[in-house]
Amino acid sequence: MHRFIIEREIPSVGSFDSGQLRDASKTSNNALSQLAPRVQWEHSYVASNKTFCVYLAEDEAAIHDHAKLSGFPASRITPVSSIIDPTTAN
Repeated sequence: MHRFIIEREIPSVGSFDSGQLRDASKTSNNALSQLAPRVQWEHSYVASNKTFCVYLAEDEAAIHDHAKLSGFPASRITPVSSIIDPTTAN
Protein backbone atom coordinates (compact mmCIF):
# COMPACT_ATOMS: atom_id res chain seq x y z
CA MET A 1 0.00 0.00 0.00
CA HIS A 2 1.13 3.53 -0.78
CA ARG A 3 0.23 6.71 1.13
CA PHE A 4 -1.43 9.59 -0.72
CA ILE A 5 -2.61 13.09 0.14
CA ILE A 6 -5.89 13.88 -1.63
CA GLU A 7 -6.90 17.51 -1.94
CA ARG A 8 -10.66 17.83 -2.37
CA GLU A 9 -12.25 21.13 -3.33
CA ILE A 10 -15.59 21.19 -1.50
CA PRO A 11 -17.23 24.62 -1.20
CA SER A 12 -17.83 25.74 2.41
CA VAL A 13 -16.70 22.40 3.90
CA GLY A 14 -14.97 24.31 6.69
CA SER A 15 -18.34 25.55 7.93
CA PHE A 16 -20.03 22.13 7.94
CA ASP A 17 -21.55 21.23 11.29
CA SER A 18 -20.86 17.93 13.04
CA GLY A 19 -23.89 16.29 11.41
CA GLN A 20 -22.74 17.23 7.92
CA LEU A 21 -19.22 15.99 8.62
CA ARG A 22 -20.66 12.74 10.03
CA ASP A 23 -22.76 12.28 6.88
CA ALA A 24 -19.74 12.93 4.66
CA SER A 25 -17.76 10.35 6.64
CA LYS A 26 -20.55 7.80 6.25
CA THR A 27 -20.63 8.41 2.49
CA SER A 28 -16.88 7.93 2.29
CA ASN A 29 -17.00 4.79 4.44
CA ASN A 30 -19.70 3.26 2.23
CA ALA A 31 -17.50 3.75 -0.83
CA LEU A 32 -14.46 2.41 1.02
CA SER A 33 -16.32 -0.76 1.97
CA GLN A 34 -16.97 -1.44 -1.70
CA LEU A 35 -13.29 -0.98 -2.55
CA ALA A 36 -11.69 -2.83 0.38
CA PRO A 37 -8.90 -3.73 0.68
CA ARG A 38 -7.65 -1.55 -2.22
CA VAL A 39 -7.99 1.74 -0.34
CA GLN A 40 -8.11 2.90 3.31
CA TRP A 41 -8.80 6.30 4.81
CA GLU A 42 -6.49 7.37 7.63
CA HIS A 43 -7.84 10.87 8.40
CA SER A 44 -8.62 14.26 6.87
CA TYR A 45 -7.93 17.89 7.62
CA VAL A 46 -10.86 20.22 6.97
CA ALA A 47 -10.16 23.76 5.80
CA SER A 48 -12.41 26.52 4.50
CA ASN A 49 -13.12 25.18 0.99
CA LYS A 50 -11.00 22.03 0.92
CA THR A 51 -10.20 18.83 2.69
CA PHE A 52 -6.76 17.26 2.75
CA CYS A 53 -7.20 13.51 3.15
CA VAL A 54 -4.56 10.94 3.98
CA TYR A 55 -5.22 7.58 2.34
CA LEU A 56 -3.45 4.29 1.91
CA ALA A 57 -4.11 2.75 -1.49
CA GLU A 58 -2.67 0.16 -3.81
CA ASP A 59 -2.45 2.79 -6.56
CA GLU A 60 -3.83 6.12 -7.73
CA ALA A 61 -6.61 4.37 -9.66
CA ALA A 62 -8.10 3.18 -6.35
CA ILE A 63 -8.28 6.81 -5.20
CA HIS A 64 -10.11 7.76 -8.40
CA ASP A 65 -12.51 4.83 -7.91
CA HIS A 66 -13.29 6.09 -4.40
CA ALA A 67 -13.91 9.60 -5.73
CA LYS A 68 -16.40 8.25 -8.28
CA LEU A 69 -18.26 6.08 -5.77
CA SER A 70 -18.37 8.69 -3.00
CA GLY A 71 -19.06 11.71 -5.19
CA PHE A 72 -16.23 13.61 -3.49
CA PRO A 73 -13.77 15.13 -5.96
CA ALA A 74 -10.12 14.16 -5.96
CA SER A 75 -8.91 17.56 -7.15
CA ARG A 76 -5.25 16.72 -6.61
CA ILE A 77 -3.61 13.42 -5.64
CA THR A 78 -0.06 13.51 -4.34
CA PRO A 79 1.93 10.36 -3.51
CA VAL A 80 3.84 10.60 -0.21
CA SER A 81 7.49 9.62 -0.53
CA SER A 82 8.53 10.01 3.13
CA ILE A 83 7.22 11.08 6.50
CA ILE A 84 9.19 13.27 8.87
CA ASP A 85 8.38 14.72 12.27
CA PRO A 86 10.31 16.38 15.11
CA THR A 87 11.91 13.06 16.08
CA THR A 88 13.53 12.81 12.63
CA ALA A 89 16.09 15.33 13.90
CA ASN A 90 17.30 12.96 16.64
